Amino acid sequence: MNKIFFSIAFTLCLTFGFAQKAPYVIYNAKSKKVSYEKMLKKLEQKDMVLFGELHNNPIAHWLQYELTSDLYTKKPLILGAEMVEADNQDELDAYLAGTIDYKALDSTARLWNNHKTDYAPLVDFAKDKKLVFVASNVPRRYASMVYKGGFEALDTLSAQEKAWIAPLPIAFDPELPGYQNILKMMGDHGSPTLVMAQAIKDATMAHFILKNYKEGSLLLHYNGAYHSNDYEGILWYLKKDQPDLQYGTISTVMQDDVQHLEDENKGIADFIICVDNNMTTTY
Repeated sequence: MNKIFFSIAFTLCLTFGFAQKAPYVIYNAKSKKVSYEKMLKKLEQKDMVLFGELHNNPIAHWLQYELTSDLYTKKPLILGAEMVEADNQDELDAYLAGTIDYKALDSTARLWNNHKTDYAPLVDFAKDKKLVFVASNVPRRYASMVYKGGFEALDTLSAQEKAWIAPLPIAFDPELPGYQNILKMMGDHGSPTLVMAQAIKDATMAHFILKNYKEGSLLLHYNGAYHSNDYEGILWYLKKDQPDLQYGTISTVMQDDVQHLEDENKGIADFIICVDNNMTTTY
């Protein structure tokens, strides 16, 4: 296992003791506690799984690695992530093929600041096992264009640039509860184009997930929990285009008491990883 994950495991022991207090509990959609093994058994039957994380949560990142390595033994696996943008797929592929090293990848692709600690182990797993790893997210400059000028701003893009986003026109339902909640959370700073900027991310990730899926495989996608909570976001677009595939979702939440799932966290995914608020963060 990667040294980073040894470090995470050691941190968990220091924070919670070796056997006294569990740092997380997994719940199913009916708010019942379930084991990791039961979650794995359910998810291995799916065509696609969206693993919704909190970006700085070490429990989520650790379980992503564990689930990835375990699903690899069950059926052909394809990986994908919000954390790499579609126009960096060539650089990512070059790293996976071994034609460039990590330093070159870091200098040519727009990796997240926490890539080395939180996502590099997943990318390296794909490299070691010769798996496809999909750079699924919309390039951020295009999300910014949508925020400033709505979907119409994308009409000005070249054919090459349009290849890095979901096909136009973008289907959009502004009344979805998740999008409406964004407006409520942002208050006076919220706007219709802000929600559109979220939607272009969801639509583009769904597009590249479906583009790279192969029948008989399982595509495991890592994304921020808000992009798939409540079976919306990415999943809304996936189901719109491919309603017959079998989808699974995971979300990550934090609570003071992990032994009882709070009402706001109930039913937001097929499986909810409830992490103690005292857990350390990766940044």
